[in-house]
Amino acid sequence: MKNKALAFLTLAVSAGAYAGNAHEIVSTKAYSWHGDTITQGSFMATAPDAHTIVSTYSATPGYGFPIDKEWKLKNDISSYPALTTPNTLHTAIYNMGLDEMVNAVEPDTTLRTGKEWAGVWTRDVSYSILLSMAYMQPEASRISLMKKVTPTGVIVQDTGSGGAWPISSDREIWALAAYEVYKVTGDRNWLEFIYPVIKNSLADDELTVQSPSGLVKGETSFIDWREQSYPRWMQTADIYRSEALGTSIVHAQALRTLAAIAEELGHKDVAAQSNERAQKIVDGVNNELWMNDKGYYAMYTYGRNFPILNPRAETLGESLAILYDVADADRARSITENNPVTPFGAAIFFPQIADMPPYHNNSLWPWVAAYWAMANAKAGNEQGTMEAIGSIFRPAALFATNKENFVLDNGDIATELNSSNMLWCLAGNIAVTHKILFGIHFEKDGLAFAPFVPRALAAERSLTGFKYRNAVLDITVKGYGNEIKSFTLNGKEHKPFLPADIKGHNTIVITMADNTPAPLSVNHTRNKKAPLTPVARLAGNTLEWAPIEYIGAYVVLRDGERIAKTRTTSFDASVPGEYQVIGVASDGTESFASEPLSNRTVTVLEVPSPATSITSKEVSYMPAEELAGYTGNGFAETDTASPAMEVAFEVPADGVYAFVVRYANGNGPVNTENKCAIRTLSVDGVRAGVVVMPHRGVANWNDWGLSNYVQVPLKAGKHTLTIDYRPENRNMNLHTNHALIDYIGLERIK
Repeated sequence: MKNKALAFLTLAVSAGAYAGNAHEIVSTKAYSWHGDTITQGSFMATAPDAHTIVSTYSATPGYGFPIDKEWKLKNDISSYPALTTPNTLHTAIYNMGLDEMVNAVEPDTTLRTGKEWAGVWTRDVSYSILLSMAYMQPEASRISLMKKVTPTGVIVQDTGSGGAWPISSDREIWALAAYEVYKVTGDRNWLEFIYPVIKNSLADDELTVQSPSGLVKGETSFIDWREQSYPRWMQTADIYRSEALGTSIVHAQALRTLAAIAEELGHKDVAAQSNERAQKIVDGVNNELWMNDKGYYAMYTYGRNFPILNPRAETLGESLAILYDVADADRARSITENNPVTPFGAAIFFPQIADMPPYHNNSLWPWVAAYWAMANAKAGNEQGTMEAIGSIFRPAALFATNKENFVLDNGDIATELNSSNMLWCLAGNIAVTHKILFGIHFEKDGLAFAPFVPRALAAERSLTGFKYRNAVLDITVKGYGNEIKSFTLNGKEHKPFLPADIKGHNTIVITMADNTPAPLSVNHTRNKKAPLTPVARLAGNTLEWAPIEYIGAYVVLRDGERIAKTRTTSFDASVPGEYQVIGVASDGTESFASEPLSNRTVTVLEVPSPATSITSKEVSYMPAEELAGYTGNGFAETDTASPAMEVAFEVPADGVYAFVVRYANGNGPVNTENKCAIRTLSVDGVRAGVVVMPHRGVANWNDWGLSNYVQVPLKAGKHTLTIDYRPENRNMNLHTNHALIDYIGLERIK
């Protein structure tokens, strides 16, 4: 529902509203920022001075994590850029970001993920570096990134469902962060170090996670608790098969980054190839994921042989599409006007999953809100920018720390896990001031300025002691708008760009044009839960499913296409195909589709030399009970030293055939670790794709499941299938890459 219909947000329009008085700066049904105070119901947070925030907030009773009622500056922040504004609360929130940033630098000069999250994590540190740590903590950023390179010289995917990479495949965000460090420092040695790491990682990813559609397979970037964002029926192999908006854009930008580095280092052929690959992903995103009826991109595709769209909006992915020019200007504006925004801010994704607690589901993460704020600013959506900033400042003030995430229903911190002093959230806090209000952007050959100051934040503000390579900058921005009226360097008119070789102490004064961008709306909506996912079964030629409460209708799909809408709970499935059901609420909100069920004939190809026990030296433990659950005479064991597995088969007719492996992998838990088994599948000597066999539980060798499906067009007649281990199949463990294969299923799908 559009903002005109709800009309629950107002923005202050007077140029003096930002000053420390009682005028509203931003106000929603949930909270209000007025002067130096933020209020939410009976709770209030205020800044008595620039080094103190005091809050009266009380969290949900029984919540197990500590609640900060006050922040007072503890560390020396004098070596960092000092902010001067007429609004004490803004200054205090910024200073709190600096204070907690100092806490986040470990004795070994790495960046700690959060108070409750020790260590360096690839995606966390990379997004933080991109937001502000590259220039605020360049050495800690460099050292942290170096720790996320494997001994074989590729980027570490350190978290993710079922064994990390390739189920989670957003590790390429490292490439963007590493290049940002180069743009900040100009260190040629660093550029030469990161080039082969990025190149080798993208080469493996091209063979393993690139889809023919152009999209990239794997979990949605950073949303790595599978049950928080996927239907319950999806196995980790199904998540590998899905294609996510955010992860695809990360890969496209990593390829553009590789192209830029290759060009600079004189590898023009690599640059051309990388740009071509990047464009293929960009085209895939725009052709496969854009939804004209909604005005934004779908979150991901999912399914098995006939993937469909998950039409949820996903705020980080939508933001990255704008910031990295995947979306053109019209689509960028459309995204900012149509991505749903609740009274507390934009959700991680929308609508929510009804039977999941808040964490990625039903939550707001401030660092994602920072990306959303920057995306709105780039698209010229003043109202959207202002609200996004408010959604960061509200929790920072009320909780007196940069917390990890917040419940979207009530703004509280009672999520599944939470942490104070969260690295990427404090990095986003700092980025809002530097990258939006001062418009500071690092380029490889200099520093560009493009401030975006909403009228509600009109003021004169200064940033002193900003370090850039061999220079120190004192920067003042006056007025509001997104157009520069005057830019002076040391008192002389200058273009809003400083060359990389600038030296010494310099004074910059930017006078804005006091212009108001063409008005764009915000899609204000109450938080919403989608219907539960139908649970269906095939009984002969009848598709049946259990009724769902408060449902308006059901949509039946066959082979990914919508073929019927019904209010009953059964459907004639006499036509062979892959069937699914979607529940539709009375307001049109749709559930996830049910698990795909095929009534096509499946041919079972037995594996050669079946065994009944595990002999691999890669496995550090053995099941105590006798192995069970496999079919036929036994299974084949595959590890990195196993010979290629060859199976002869025959198909009766031309068509597209899908291969799937029934396997067991007890080398790790379902939710984490890094021992996913990966193999290359070929037919008649031609590489067809990879078979991914994720963990199914520690020592749980009797739990057999299906891999991803690999589709191959075949002519009628005899063929040979080969499954083997190749260098590009290395997982993140580098040692244990092992599974048991029961059989190979073959199904003609087209």
